[in-house]
Amino acid sequence: MRNANLKSSIIILKSTLGRLPLYYCYLEEALGRGQDYVSSAAIADSLSINPVQVRKDLASVSSVPGRPKLGFKTDQLFNDIKSYLGYDNYDEAVLVGVGNLGRVLLQYNGFINYGLEILAGFDIAPTARKIAGKAILPMSKIESFVKRLKIKIAIIAVPADAAQQVADILVACGVQAIWNFAPTSLSLPSNILIKNENLAASLAALTTELRRRK
Repeated sequence: MRNANLKSSIIILKSTLGRLPLYYCYLEEALGRGQDYVSSAAIADSLSINPVQVRKDLASVSSVPGRPKLGFKTDQLFNDIKSYLGYDNYDEAVLVGVGNLGRVLLQYNGFINYGLEILAGFDIAPTARKIAGKAILPMSKIESFVKRLKIKIAIIAVPADAAQQVADILVACGVQAIWNFAPTSLSLPSNILIKNENLAASLAALTTELRRRK
């Protein structure tokens, strides 16, 4: 048996990393159906991904090879992917910008299933004291909060013109990773991890493809 700890230290392609959550959700549903084994071909067919690609992806994270004619043990593969993605370790985060989008993110309970817990929301002019049980605090308190709890992840859901200033504050507080929902690019130090979620660009890509098909 291959050592799972060694396996988790392997650096995989960014494209593979983007597909692993899809496999995770598929396996979660398979476990719910009581399915003991799952094949890469079945996963590929369900998710409309090239089966050769699926086999390569799973081989890069699985601690136990699949068995001929059976495939992978569902619970083992599920746990391998869960461990690789860090879903079995909980990271705490703060959210900045408690507008419409920020409220939705605060109220979404599913993040905890993927190892993320939003502890509090911050806004320049809070209109509520709590949302979904999470404290809503003024921006003047974010530095002490982040430093005291050693928060490493922050979510930005502010207007574009305020995003860079917010990001600078977060970096100065010690945040190391930013999930940016503001529709703008941020200038950050090279050691800061960032994931941009541009909803407008995603919608534009979707509608453009729809028109092309017509």
